[in-house]
Amino acid sequence: MEALFGGPARTRVILLFAGVLAMGSADLGMVGALARELEDAFRIGQARLGLLATVSYGVGALATIPMGALADQVPRVRLLIYTVILWSVALLAGGAAQSYLWLLLSRLAMGGAIAAAGPLLASLTGDLIPATERAKVYGWILTGEMIGAGIGLIVGANIGAAASWRYGFWLLGLLGLGLTAALYRWLPEPARGGASQLPPGAHEIPRATPVRMRGNPLATPQGTGGADVLRQAWRSLGRAFAYILHIRTIRILIVASSVGYSFFAGLRTFSVVFVQSWYGVSTRGLTGLVVAVGAGALAGTVLGGRLADRLQRNGHPNARILVPAVAYTATALLFAPGLASGSVAFALPFLILGAATLGAASPPLDAARLDIVTPWLWGRAESARTILSLTGQALGPVCFGLVADALAGRGGTSRTASLRDTFLIMLVPLLANGLIMLSARHTYLTDKEAAHRAGARAQCGRTLRTPTSGRGIEDA
Repeated sequence: MEALFGGPARTRVILLFAGVLAMGSADLGMVGALARELEDAFRIGQARLGLLATVSYGVGALATIPMGALADQVPRVRLLIYTVILWSVALLAGGAAQSYLWLLLSRLAMGGAIAAAGPLLASLTGDLIPATERAKVYGWILTGEMIGAGIGLIVGANIGAAASWRYGFWLLGLLGLGLTAALYRWLPEPARGGASQLPPGAHEIPRATPVRMRGNPLATPQGTGGADVLRQAWRSLGRAFAYILHIRTIRILIVASSVGYSFFAGLRTFSVVFVQSWYGVSTRGLTGLVVAVGAGALAGTVLGGRLADRLQRNGHPNARILVPAVAYTATALLFAPGLASGSVAFALPFLILGAATLGAASPPLDAARLDIVTPWLWGRAESARTILSLTGQALGPVCFGLVADALAGRGGTSRTASLRDTFLIMLVPLLANGLIMLSARHTYLTDKEAAHRAGARAQCGRTLRTPTSGRGIEDA
């Protein structure tokens, strides 16, 4: 791993960050794998099952606003550790649920933890990994999502078949506590602004005192009361979001990421039920199918980041925009014949390739967002992205469930056929997503250069100004 990832220090960073992403993805995969058991235990339909995923993402979308501000202001590693502890406790509590309401409330706590992970990991990755290699490294980190989803589906399906569904949640909770100890032991707080970047072969992560930035909304101004502090915090956060969302490329990338994750969330929630009923696959066959499709997703995630970085180095400056655009379009075109076919042998190659192209879109997208925002706003920029991304993920499962229930209510349409039709319908926005991404190639380079200039002005103590309005942003 050290030879593959670029040294001991990078290996620890990649494995720890991938582990954090795997926690959230495994949890949602577990819900999908245990769908039948949860429906039987609490006597719920597909819409209420989708709501279990929706509430986590919905609460996360709300909580990510303050979490993004905290990521730019306080020690991030400590906050990440608190997040994983909350995550683990929520999973343990969910496994002990005696009613649907109890389980639903445990998902609310999960949402708060999900909110912190995105801004914190984006900010830490930007400070630890050089810009020229971020898409490649992001590819390795994002494999955690794919591996976690696969673990959740495989372990959940086998636990559901052999024992109580509760053991699945308890197992993830215990793994989360182990991840907490690993973060505390092996991840020191890096310096902001790139002073702690890890060159290939680095053995240790440099320890640094976190930068205390101007415009800190958590600092209490002299001679003001609590109400003044709160107003100042919201004004500061509002100005930062106004600056971030003024960047046209950011808006396009946020929309693209939201649509992609929305489809992935729905797919992850209902895939086990669909595969077993539509293709007639047993639990053992499901394990093999998940491994095969998951391997395709892993390969695509790794190769997508490497391809974008290589194309960029070879004279294609828009590579981090073009690779995701092509990937989303290809995903919709590849999944369609696989989902429509009732033969698992015919569908499997299409599903593997579709999973690979879906995975290939995320690393270049994540690296591109860091490219076009000054480092002093990485946390809040990621929170702006996370709000819409989590909203999309929140709507994804419940929309899948509602459409499936509506189609199943029509005369002559079985529950299995309704799920197939739902998946095919949801491919349409994914196809449009690829076309939307192409429009970002006209603004990406301009916004990237503007971010570099803004970062230089911020380090010199100046204010950020939006290109057209001229309004000062004091949250540099």
